[in-house]
This record gives sequence, C-alpha cells and structure tokens, in this order.
Amino acid sequence: MTIIEKLNALRTLMKERNLDVYMIPTSDFHETEYVGEHFKARAYMSGFTGSQGTLIVTLDDAALWTDGRYFIQAADQLKDTTITLMKQGEEGVPTIAQYIYDHVTMRGGVGFDGRVMNTKMVKAIMSKLEEKEVHIAYEEDLVGMIWEDRPALPKKQGFFLNVEYSGKSTKDKLADLYDIMKKQGITHHIITSLDDIAWITNMRGWDIARYPVMLAYLILTLDGGVIFVDKEKLNDELIANFEENHIEIKDYNDIYEYVKTIDSDAVIMLDSSVVNYAITQNLNQNIKIEDRVNPSQLMKAMKNEIELENNRKVHIKDAVAMTKFMYWLKTNIGKEKMSEIIASDYLEKLRKAQGAIDLSFNTISAYKEHAAMMHYSATPESDVELKKEGMLLVDSGGQYMEGTTDITRTFVLGEISDEERYWFTTALRSNIALSKAHFLYGCRGMNLDILARGPLWEQGMDYKCGTGHGVGHLLNVHEGPNGFRWKIVPERKDSCVLEEGMTQSNEPGVYEEGKFGIRHENEMVVRKGEKNEYGQFMYFETITFVPFDLDGLDEALLTQYDKEWLNAYHKQVFEKVSPYLSDDEVAWLRKATRAI
Repeated sequence: MTIIEKLNALRTLMKERNLDVYMIPTSDFHETEYVGEHFKARAYMSGFTGSQGTLIVTLDDAALWTDGRYFIQAADQLKDTTITLMKQGEEGVPTIAQYIYDHVTMRGGVGFDGRVMNTKMVKAIMSKLEEKEVHIAYEEDLVGMIWEDRPALPKKQGFFLNVEYSGKSTKDKLADLYDIMKKQGITHHIITSLDDIAWITNMRGWDIARYPVMLAYLILTLDGGVIFVDKEKLNDELIANFEENHIEIKDYNDIYEYVKTIDSDAVIMLDSSVVNYAITQNLNQNIKIEDRVNPSQLMKAMKNEIELENNRKVHIKDAVAMTKFMYWLKTNIGKEKMSEIIASDYLEKLRKAQGAIDLSFNTISAYKEHAAMMHYSATPESDVELKKEGMLLVDSGGQYMEGTTDITRTFVLGEISDEERYWFTTALRSNIALSKAHFLYGCRGMNLDILARGPLWEQGMDYKCGTGHGVGHLLNVHEGPNGFRWKIVPERKDSCVLEEGMTQSNEPGVYEEGKFGIRHENEMVVRKGEKNEYGQFMYFETITFVPFDLDGLDEALLTQYDKEWLNAYHKQVFEKVSPYLSDDEVAWLRKATRAI
C-alpha cells in the first residue's frame, strides 16, 4: 500500500470506533529511543524513517512532528504523502496537544496503542482535552490491523555481562536499589526502560539493532522481584543470575495481568515518562505512585573504574579502526571507486577486525551536501560516488564487550571552498573549547554548552541539536541523564549535574542546507580535579584518539591555546595508535598528527 492508502485504511478503522484522532509515536513498549523492526509503526505509516517523531492522523488531515536533526530528511520523505511536517520547537508550530485539541470534536474520541504511549504524555494531552470531554481508546493497535507483513518480535538468545566487563554484580546493584526503596518507603519499583533493566541485571541481548538489550519488564520488591521476558532468549548464566537474586521469570506479556494483582496499599516507584499507559491503567487506582526518574539512570551513568578502564582500552581499538579508515580514505581517494556506502562498509569491516560485536548505531557516511542532514543515512538510491573534492562526514561507533564508542570526523577529500575551511576550523575551535573546560562541581551541561556554541554564536551560527550526550557501557549510545544543551529540554532528561565517571560526547558542528555539513566529535569522561577553598574543580578526560583532518584547517583562525591543545592531542594519538599500524600507516599518521 502507498502511504495515502495506509492513512485511508487507518481512517476507516477510526470511523468504526468513533475516533477523531489517532496517535502513532516513535516508540516500543519501553519508550526506547531506537526501536526494533516490529515497532516501526510510525515509519510504516508515514514513510519518514528518522529515529524521532510523532504522527497524528485525523479524519481529514495528518501531521508529523520531529526535531531539528530531521527537518531536511523529513521534508523530503513526506513529499506526496499528504502529511504536514511540523518542525518541533520552531516558532508558530503548534504542540501535539494543541493540534489534537483543534481537531477533536466535543465528546469525540482519541485513540492510540496504550503500550507505546508513556503515561506522562497521555496525561498531559488528556489534561489539555478535559473541557471537550473526549473518550480515550488505548486497548487496540490499529496500525497492527493494517500492517499485514509486520516483522515478528526477535528470538535471538542474549548473554550475561560478567563482572570483568560490568565492574559490579547484579547483587550489589540490587542492594543499592533496595536501600533507596527502604529509605523512601517504596514497596514496588516498576522498571520498563530497557537500558536500566540491562544494567541492573547485567543482561544484554539482540532485540534492537545496534543496541544490545532484551525486551523485558522488571518489578522489584524489597527481597527480589519478577522479570517479564521471553525465557527462550535466556541462556544458563542469565537464568542462574536471576535465581541467585530471587527474581522470578514470567512471560513477557504477563506484565499487564500481573500489575492488577499488586495490593492497593502498595507504594510504587516508577517513571511516568517511560512506563507505558497500559501498565499504569491496569494498576489499582488507589495505589500510591511515587513518580520519579529511576535511580539506576544516575547509577549507570557514573561508570565504575572497571568500566572506565575497559572503555579506555576499547577506544584504542576503535581508534585503530578509524585511523586505518582515514589512511585508506585519504590515500586512495581518486584512485579506486568509493561511495558513501562503500566507505561505511569498509569502516565496519575494520571495526569488526578490532573485536566489535556490532555497530553502536547505523553509520552516517555523508558526502558534501548530504552531510547537512544531521542523521543522513545512505541508501542504494541516495548513495553517491566520493571524488577528490569536498568533504565526507562520518559519524560512527562500535559495540564491544569493553564498551560503546561514538566518534565523528569530517574528512577533506580534495579542494574545499574558503567558506568550508572557515567553518571547519571554527567548529574545531568549538570542540577544543569544551574539551579544555575546567569547572566547579555542581555545573550541568547547560552551564558549559556556551563554550562550544560561543565561537559559532559570535557569528550568528548555530546547530539544531545538543552539543553532546551521555554514552552507555555496551548499551545505548545516547544515555541520560547527562548531556550538553544550551537550554533545558524536559523530554530529553539530560540536564543533571555532571558527576565523576560520566562518559560524554562533545560534537559541535555547522550545517548549511544544500552545501555541506561539518561535525567534530570526541568522547570524554568527567573527572575530579583540584579541590581548594573555592570547591571541587572538575575537568574532562578525552578518551577518543583519532586525528582531526589538518587539511581542513585555516591555522590563522586558531589561537595559540587552540594550537597547543591540538598539538598535544595529536601527540597522544600518535603514541597510542601507531604501535598497531603498518609501517606505511605509521608514516602517514606521523604527518597527519604533525605539530602546527
């Protein structure tokens, strides 16, 4: 079916149920950022394939909200679909709640699959609609009734992450959580976010591409709990770990009936911005809910010393792959056939040779104007040949047993314009300024974001995304609650105080639609520095070691401090990476990391 035919089929089902509006978010049952194939209902119904967005379908119209990372991509993919692009957060663009309010009739109906809508969002929309006395229909998945060849839920067996990689046993993690529950009078803790469950139980899986988690729900009591998961996907180590920690195993879908059995005098801790509406609606409504961010979010963001040591090791492996890729690209461009996809495939082979068990996200290999789309993904239809001119932006990463990596480099393949050179250098200045930050404990990413944006803001330039995000440990490449933004975006939940051990990306950029895109990204770890009469100072330890392409620089734009940092960084790159390269690659790397 075409997109228009799918929308019309959905409207037929809506009319049968007296619904004015149907909501289709980008989500699974766990509010996961990236979802498995079975859950890509919004992409199926709209044709827009970005990782973030909400489709609202009415009986006469349809609109899709997405953020600044995807404005260009969404505008292209929504052509001829009758779906209006709503540029989320832009001036004059209505909120989703306002749009629904404007399109629902008095005592009309609003529908959605309650398993893929988080409780907080539903309640906010219902509050907006209260005066219209609408009815809510959340128990049917109407898209599932249309989607005849929908992919099945995955069945691949997961694995247990031993303490040599995780640094902390499930028993010790649970003890910390039980202590919090006891102090706060909590009897039950409902956890549905897959990264939290994976971290707490040291369970990893293959249910979502590039994101090693397993579909599961976890309910903790003070002496154990219940995990809801497909038992066929558990190996002996995982089963033994659950038994040792008094966690009963139940079927994945049993969660909805089980929560009905929780006593009305229970005190439940959950995060309503994550836990789906169907779960909370099945709870006894007399139960006291303590609505807060899962404590494990902060716990797992503060990497322990074993995790950090593993992460440092894996970043050397990843740097070897990336440096070999840069050598291949720079020395062979114009001599052999290359394209965006050929380049990304070659990089993936290099990572696998270094022990990567998967990529940490789909590689962004974007040439020239394609790089202006922040999350461009090359397809056989869009793939272009790389030539000895312009720039190639490659944003990529790997999943290794020792951790997760994320790096972006913009490579100069030949002649570039003065404008491109200017912004290449300015964006690198932004990266360096944040890398060098020393700050007092208590700062949040919002306090430091200006260091990266400053060189761009001075010239009326900006980028429509955060400056950086937390990075998980063999988990999600985008991890809260830490991040860099110039303002608080409540739904991102990435504005916490920066704590020692947090892993953080640093990735300012410049994007000119139809022309070019530039991004420079390293990973850093928050560390404690000097403590004196002014308080505890903090700094960032850079753990990514891959050359920045000196061919793109206008050295006149760099300060002496910029040059000193860059020279010191490139010296470390050579020292750490050269032992793992061939003689030809070492000779090339010596020049690529030369002092300026």
